[in-house]
Amino acid sequence: MKTRLTLVAAAVLTLGAAGSVGAQEKTLRLLTWADYAPKDVVAQFEKESGYKVELTLSNNEEMISKLRATGGAGFDLAQPSQDRITGPQQEFGIYKPMDLSKLRSELFIPSMLEATQRNTTLAGKVYGLPHIWGTDGLVVNTKLTKMVDYPDLCRTDVKGKTAVRLKRPTLLAFAFAAGKDPFALYADAKAYGALMDEVGKTITACKGNLKFFWDNKDQLLNGMRAGEIVGAMMWDTGGWKLNGEKAEIQFIAPKSGALGWIDTFAIPAKGKNDAAAYAWINFNMRPEIAARVAGSAGNFTASKGADQLMDAKLKAQFAHSFPEAALKNVKWYPAVPAGIEAIEGRVLDRIKAAQ
Repeated sequence: MKTRLTLVAAAVLTLGAAGSVGAQEKTLRLLTWADYAPKDVVAQFEKESGYKVELTLSNNEEMISKLRATGGAGFDLAQPSQDRITGPQQEFGIYKPMDLSKLRSELFIPSMLEATQRNTTLAGKVYGLPHIWGTDGLVVNTKLTKMVDYPDLCRTDVKGKTAVRLKRPTLLAFAFAAGKDPFALYADAKAYGALMDEVGKTITACKGNLKFFWDNKDQLLNGMRAGEIVGAMMWDTGGWKLNGEKAEIQFIAPKSGALGWIDTFAIPAKGKNDAAAYAWINFNMRPEIAARVAGSAGNFTASKGADQLMDAKLKAQFAHSFPEAALKNVKWYPAVPAGIEAIEGRVLDRIKAAQ
């Protein structure tokens, strides 16, 4: 009797395990940004593919932290920015190489696909593919003030009415505004540290000018809407959203250059459903799908032809913010070498602690 019960229990456990594996095979665990997986797009993918999508919304720092903590487990597809791939891969081994044979490469803008593959290649293997791209720059209430570059946020006439994030893009922006090229110093940790120390002092001196260091988009958008904030370092889509509400609020490409980013598709090292990951990538790069995702995110996409299907107003806002000279002056983030973010983290901590 005992033997029979043991066999029955074993059979139940085996069936349970098989069911668990089957569920995993039909689930895509996606680690992504807010607005990159709108409900209608997810629903269409689930219907067409048979996969169920489990969403976890995050940002660059949290993505790296989650994947580092698990050695690249827990998710089948992640969407870090292209500069956050080769460095973390070298340090922590959290991604697996892309299988380009499973990619519908004809769906991508060729130049953007080539550039992103180049920037995410390590030891001859590609770890990232382009998806959504955009910039950080200045958002200004032009009825209340005029600004042309990041240091204008620190002018005495706008004291208490500006905002930036206490994050690495702010350090880089102020470095470029000081006439330096921080990206050119990535290979020289000592020189980069000295530049960041210099920038840290500038931002510390500006700290009393800021109403707050913003840490969520609603806080910043509401501050701009209310007129409490007249200028901020912000992402372009936030500026265009506000411009749609109030014409006087505009996204401006700074004189020293907007900072350009590309969010990617990357497969975690211990992802369990690569097939679902590639299905999602190929689905998302179809122009008609990409245009809907880009509309949700408020940014542009690496999908070839999607721009022709996007909202006319967004295209007009982009053209106004980025005349040809400004577009050529975008400072695109290169891959971040190991150790660079530790240097920046120490400087950011000092700024935060300063009275």
